[in-house]
Amino acid sequence: MPSIQAVPYVPGRVRGVLRLGLPCGSGSIAVIRSDEAARLSCRPAGLAVVDAAPLSHDMIGLFRAGIPTLLISRAQAESLREGDEALLDGGQGWLGPADSAPPAWEEPQPPPAGLPVLTADGIAVRLRASVAHLSGAELALAKGAEAIGLVRSEFLMPELGALPDAGFYEQALAALCQAAAPLSVTVRLIDLAGDKLPPWLPDAEGLVTALGLQGSRLYDREPLASVVRAEVEAVGRLTPRFPLALIVPFVVGRADFTRWRDEIVRRLPTPLAIGAMAETPAAVLALPELLATADFVAIGCNDLTQCLFAADRDLPEVARYLDPYAPALFRFLAAAARAAGADIERVMLCGLLAQLPGVLPALVGLGYRCCSIEPLMIPRLADRLGGLQEAEAVELAERVCAAGDGGEVRRLLGLQAEAWL
Repeated sequence: MPSIQAVPYVPGRVRGVLRLGLPCGSGSIAVIRSDEAARLSCRPAGLAVVDAAPLSHDMIGLFRAGIPTLLISRAQAESLREGDEALLDGGQGWLGPADSAPPAWEEPQPPPAGLPVLTADGIAVRLRASVAHLSGAELALAKGAEAIGLVRSEFLMPELGALPDAGFYEQALAALCQAAAPLSVTVRLIDLAGDKLPPWLPDAEGLVTALGLQGSRLYDREPLASVVRAEVEAVGRLTPRFPLALIVPFVVGRADFTRWRDEIVRRLPTPLAIGAMAETPAAVLALPELLATADFVAIGCNDLTQCLFAADRDLPEVARYLDPYAPALFRFLAAAARAAGADIERVMLCGLLAQLPGVLPALVGLGYRCCSIEPLMIPRLADRLGGLQEAEAVELAERVCAAGDGGEVRRLLGLQAEAWL
């Protein structure tokens, strides 16, 4: 088989037998489409995903599963043969014969947990972790996260699909906070999407859509209203024991946020930080107003990119329109950073953007100083920051924003052509 230089996605180096499509065995390196990622019947050794939608919910789930993964084009997939012994390096985006030698790479040591990472000239950047379960919190601590920046609480589910109550959330969040101790923990209130529908909400199919009812837009409806109250109650009980904060997801502006913030404050026995999640262009354009009201703002880059380019991130058919290297996206984030001004320290970037190859230095150059990313990526990004000078980052950001297209941005970032474009 030929050696393939592809797009890095989930880090890790594994050997296995190539299997083209599903089903695949536990010792295999499976070559699949991104819409097949949710239908894996067992855990393969590694994955090569063809024409992927890298920001999709199914693909992001591969980080939680810890399956080494890279992204390849259809032409690259056609060069692969069923049954060949292969070696896959998801962190370097390399796939080749099992007896070949991929580019040399030594996984960096994690930075000290609970502290920001310093650039070469002393700029502090907070690399936080986005987690969904207790195991993610344990990994975040082991990989050197500065904090738990985002708990995806919609993945905290009682057994047998029961409706979660305050007792369940108190137990689940306490276990997660203990696993992450002494890190601070920010809980995003339940944020449902089309592929994250719980069994206790059977009639939501077709209702929860990419640009429809999601996040806080559902909080007026039962049983979501009761579930949110239970979650807030549980966080209130835990606040004396753990350093906690809350995020309200999918708010569009200040009025949207203050309505739910005031409701939450009424139900909390003691104050805690409450943030707004800005996931649409309208919300990000309202950043100064949100920062004047919220304790902090988290920019959800996955949904923001989807809205900005009018391309559903879960549809591989439109993935080519959703280019995370498009200059327009960086110009938009540059404008947001300028609008935030000195309050940029209270802005956290969430989602895959900051951890995509080459992107973090440009974001630092735009002025961002806090990201919440997948725990596995923290040592690599910390290592990159350690060799970065602020002047270099600012110059890179300016050139990226002035670029003509995504291809030019990738060249500026030192990347080869991306397989999903």
